[in-house]
Amino acid sequence: MFNEMKSEINSFLLNYFKNKGTFNKVIYDSASYSLNIGGKRIRPLLMLLTYNMYKNNWKDIIEFSAAIEMIHTYSLVHDDLPAMDNDEYRRGKKTTHIAFGEDMAILAGDALLNYAFEIMSEAVVNSKQPEKMAKAMSTIAKKAGVYGMIGGQTVDVLNEERPMDIDTINFIYKLKTSALIEASMMTGAILGNATDDDIKKMEQIARNVGLAFQIQDDILDVTSTTEELGKPVLSDEKNHKTTYVTLMGIDDAKKKVEDYSNDALNLLDELNYKNEFLNNLINELINRKK
Repeated sequence: MFNEMKSEINSFLLNYFKNKGTFNKVIYDSASYSLNIGGKRIRPLLMLLTYNMYKNNWKDIIEFSAAIEMIHTYSLVHDDLPAMDNDEYRRGKKTTHIAFGEDMAILAGDALLNYAFEIMSEAVVNSKQPEKMAKAMSTIAKKAGVYGMIGGQTVDVLNEERPMDIDTINFIYKLKTSALIEASMMTGAILGNATDDDIKKMEQIARNVGLAFQIQDDILDVTSTTEELGKPVLSDEKNHKTTYVTLMGIDDAKKKVEDYSNDALNLLDELNYKNEFLNNLINELINRKK
């Protein structure tokens, strides 16, 4: 199921910008480059697998899964810019601002964000359940904006090269990383006609997954290699960032990953609907090596 879903997502994203543009062709090329230089497709997969807990026809929401990946990718394009992390590699390839220039990278990120909402709006208009679709789009908008990802990124930027306590780090991680994962799983539940209680529980599951994922990222930044990770290691040290690892050491950080992982999986087990593929993906994400 993973492979089929990922293949469908990749095909949609690869074809979306093909044969588009004339004088402005570079914006389509740079947006497509950003989307298609690799990536695990974690957020769209989480969305589709969550939806599949309640309904079997996951291809019906492929547009929403593509939209969440566009939003995630735009955030990475902007995150890599000289004004932010100033990274030259992403997923083992040159970052968008290195490949196309800083100006085109900014515009490519803007384009991806706008395209995401264009795709979702068209899905709402063409849906037999527009209210559910609109609720899902609203959830994604909130989790991607100042209440979520952008809010977390703001606090991250404000505290660059400053020491942070655990409460500040948790605030950043919950918003910057967990929020889009929450949006993905909540959207899958909303579009699958899950109960309000299940949607709320899915939000908490996703929050724990996001925290475990980000702390594991902190660990890999110290223990992995650039070749294995596909992006520069020791970037947190280079940017003087406080992380779980710098605050409490690798062993205690690993214990936190385990705690958040167990909380997520236990909550998932409490739901009446089961999906072994979703359990497997969550385990894989948390224990990943790259």
